[in-house]
Amino acid sequence: MSLLTATGIVAGYGAQDEILKGVDLAVGEGEILAIIGPNGAGKSTLLKVIAGLVGPKVGSVRLGGRDITNLSAREISRLGLAYVPQEMNVFPTMSVRENLEIGGYTDPGRAAKRMEGVFARFPALGDKRRHAARTLSGGERQMLAMAMALMVEPVVLLLDEPSAGLSPLAAERLFDAIRQINRDGIAIAMVEQNASEALAIAHRAAILVDGRNGRTGDAGTLAADPEIRKLFLGA
Repeated sequence: MSLLTATGIVAGYGAQDEILKGVDLAVGEGEILAIIGPNGAGKSTLLKVIAGLVGPKVGSVRLGGRDITNLSAREISRLGLAYVPQEMNVFPTMSVRENLEIGGYTDPGRAAKRMEGVFARFPALGDKRRHAARTLSGGERQMLAMAMALMVEPVVLLLDEPSAGLSPLAAERLFDAIRQINRDGIAIAMVEQNASEALAIAHRAAILVDGRNGRTGDAGTLAADPEIRKLFLGA
């Protein structure tokens, strides 16, 4: 059963600009969906439409059967959909704890309890709770960005290029954390340039090309396809 669906999405950043040209997407309960494709395919724009940051010209988005197409990003977040952008996803001059408090803005009364749960999940952040976010390593900052999203107790987590700029070791740790978040029942839609790693941890994958749907299917099957390997996996 699909928990999140986007249907016929046409969207861009100007009156004559159409980056997405009728894209469909579905994320099932408890699954990781990898969204891959060449640069400029519209992958990040699609996540922004779903999160309520870019309004679609045509199409609709539904979460748990509810139409969220015209809701604000704040309202969508309150309904259990959290978005982690690729860049500017933490407040560098604020402490780790303060960043998490901002992440819990939708329900400040429960923020302290949720924060302790986040520190249990990410012990390195707990150890540095009073440190400014700018002092964290790249991997730790990305963990903090995901931790801020988890403060709203999402049912769906949208991740935009989570491993961008990370060392191989930091990326490996990040993907392990993504797996664990998913094991706890949170569905994840992840845009990722590291297609081989994305397909390795995903249940299904969707390929976007030039703002349109390409192939969609089982992640392992797509990873083993010679054409997909040649185009996206460097094999």
